[in-house]
Amino acid sequence: MFEQQKTTLMEILEGSPNQALSRYAEWLISAVVLVNCSAVILDSVPEIHAQYKDFFHELEFWSVMFFTAEYLMRVWSLGAKYAGDAWRGRREYIFSPFGLVDFFATMPYYLHVFFPLLDLRILRVLRLLRILKLSKYNSALQDLFSAVYSERRAFGSAAFLLTIATIVSASLMHFAEGHAQPEHFGTIPHSIYWSIVTITSGFGNVDPVTKGGEVIALLTGFLGVCMAAIMTGIVASAFANQLSRKKSAYQAQLRQVLADGVVSDAEKDALKRLQMQFRLSDKEVQTMMEQAQAGKTIE
Repeated sequence: MFEQQKTTLMEILEGSPNQALSRYAEWLISAVVLVNCSAVILDSVPEIHAQYKDFFHELEFWSVMFFTAEYLMRVWSLGAKYAGDAWRGRREYIFSPFGLVDFFATMPYYLHVFFPLLDLRILRVLRLLRILKLSKYNSALQDLFSAVYSERRAFGSAAFLLTIATIVSASLMHFAEGHAQPEHFGTIPHSIYWSIVTITSGFGNVDPVTKGGEVIALLTGFLGVCMAAIMTGIVASAFANQLSRKKSAYQAQLRQVLADGVVSDAEKDALKRLQMQFRLSDKEVQTMMEQAQAGKTIE
């Protein structure tokens, strides 16, 4: 019963190219998320809160109703994902990162209803987590995690070098400035804090007063620039490799579809879904299509 409605709703909410309404649903959810996050930011300003608090409370109530309805519809519709096992698709969603984000998007309101004495600052932070819902419609955050994971060995090596540099810099600074500024460099742990801040920001908030300390601070700042360049290079390379892997996967699927010379409607839908998943532009897809057809002609 209602299986067709479940499937249709699931395709709309999951962004299927088979449903024209899926794009409008994506825009609507994204707009509500952006309006909510903007309202949370503005509501933290005392003057604005005093003048528009009733409006913000009303907006929060209807937004929570919207997100709650969206969450329940997703849970219900995903029962159609696997035939014969409705709760398999639902469990996958509920305990997935996107499902947890959708769940916690509504929790601040209900927490405030049942626990009115909770610190409002904590609730504001939790409400701002709603912006993570946008990652469902943009693969940038997923690409970042995938890129970092794929280059985990390089990041591990860079982190190892950073740890060594921090400890050496802190030890030298403790030796050079420990007697002159014992409140800041009296122990190596205190110096480690200074070293970390200096390497990451370029300035450790404490000026050295000895000549040796000035030299060490200068070298530590230069080391921070070098580490930033290394990390930037790793991230840039990881993103480029991630995009290359997406294009290679799409090209492999495209060649498989064109192998028999006939492209069925199901294969077109599969290619369209893959294009949306990989966030490839129509121009990029057209270029890959021409390359695949040219390669097939040569063969």
